[in-house]
Amino acid sequence: MIRYDQYPHRIPSKIDWLGDVPSHWNVIRIKHLTSVKRGASPRPIDDPKYFDDEGEFAWVRIADVSASERYLEATTQRLSEIGENLSVKRWPGDLFLSIAGTVGKPIITKIKCCIHDGFVYFPDFKERNEFLYYVFACGQPYLGLGKMGTQLNLNTDTVGSILIGLPPVDEQNAIVKFLDFKTAQIDALIAKQKTLLDKLAEKRAALISHAVTKGLDPSVPMKDSEVAWLGEIPVHWAPKRLRFCMKTNPSKGEIKLDDNELVSFVPMEAVGEFGGLNLDAEKELGDIGGGYTYFADNDVVVAKITPCFENGKGAIARGLKNGIAFGTTELHVMRVCDALLADYLFHLTMSHPFRCIGESEMYGAGGQKRVPETFLKDFCIGLPPTNEQHDIVEYINKLNKKLDSQMQKATDVISRLVEYRSTLITNAVTGKIDVRGFQIPHYALGIAA
Repeated sequence: MIRYDQYPHRIPSKIDWLGDVPSHWNVIRIKHLTSVKRGASPRPIDDPKYFDDEGEFAWVRIADVSASERYLEATTQRLSEIGENLSVKRWPGDLFLSIAGTVGKPIITKIKCCIHDGFVYFPDFKERNEFLYYVFACGQPYLGLGKMGTQLNLNTDTVGSILIGLPPVDEQNAIVKFLDFKTAQIDALIAKQKTLLDKLAEKRAALISHAVTKGLDPSVPMKDSEVAWLGEIPVHWAPKRLRFCMKTNPSKGEIKLDDNELVSFVPMEAVGEFGGLNLDAEKELGDIGGGYTYFADNDVVVAKITPCFENGKGAIARGLKNGIAFGTTELHVMRVCDALLADYLFHLTMSHPFRCIGESEMYGAGGQKRVPETFLKDFCIGLPPTNEQHDIVEYINKLNKKLDSQMQKATDVISRLVEYRSTLITNAVTGKIDVRGFQIPHYALGIAA
């Protein structure tokens, strides 16, 4: 860990998140630096008259800010002249802060935009927005502002009442210069690890897809499957539609439990990507009303709604309380027959062709698109003998174990870098380190420019 200079004179701020601050810094509330205003939304927000693809001002949603890092450079919608006059206009260089969704996330816009009432903005602090951005980005000013001590509950009053350490303007600029350089270095390292994760995920998908469509023996004779996407398959495999190897969405009528007995309860967030169920939640059978999806041990569940389907949400149900579970209605349930192993079916549902073809057959609009049950039934596979399915499953499990280890290492590195980045920002904006003498290294001047 790099050791940085310390300020020679520090005094207690009496603010938990600030601690001791340099003696020449002011401790001041945000509202004494700038007014805090809230955005506004045209109502009803889904009225098409408020939108125009050629509009002058972009419309900023929470998702646009969530997907951006420090700067907002584009959004997916634009407002009409009517819509922009009913919202709040912001201009390049302005800072605003999310108070809904990704609560507490700051963003500086590089485009003309309108913000709704899920954001607050700071009209009187534009010249020093970069410094204030880093103050919010460290996440510490929000400590103690939770609703009942847990969830953040921000509004113009709570944001305005936040106390920060404010150095002289030249020091603010020095802190911004230092953090711009150091966070760019850290972000580059994080990006490399994320690229590695993407490559490992692509490798997993490719190897699984090849194993369940071509088998493990490259020397085996092949034949035409007569299925366009599947192409050739091993000569001893049988082309089959899944409807002949499994059934979907079994009936709750087969349950033989009393109403007071516990069963597993599985919301969508408990379904893992590429396998795994969180089975912490349990309910008495009698307390579960209608409208939930029933499944049992050894069933394969697949998320049917976008983007959960595309992201690979699905699992084999194992270890269920009393052998059964109820979960989100956004799951398809697949139960194998004798010729098909559940583990093999699960890996089929994780394969690239299954996900891509399923995505192409989704119906519905926008964020409510779903994979139809008919897709599952009509999906064509090459069906190996069960002993070969066992071998393929064993191969994929070993492959997954190796790749999971590599991916976990990359994930751990990212976590450490993110933590270091946050700590560095916090230390700089609270005066725990003195960066007034920081200079960008000569070797990096060209890169920084």
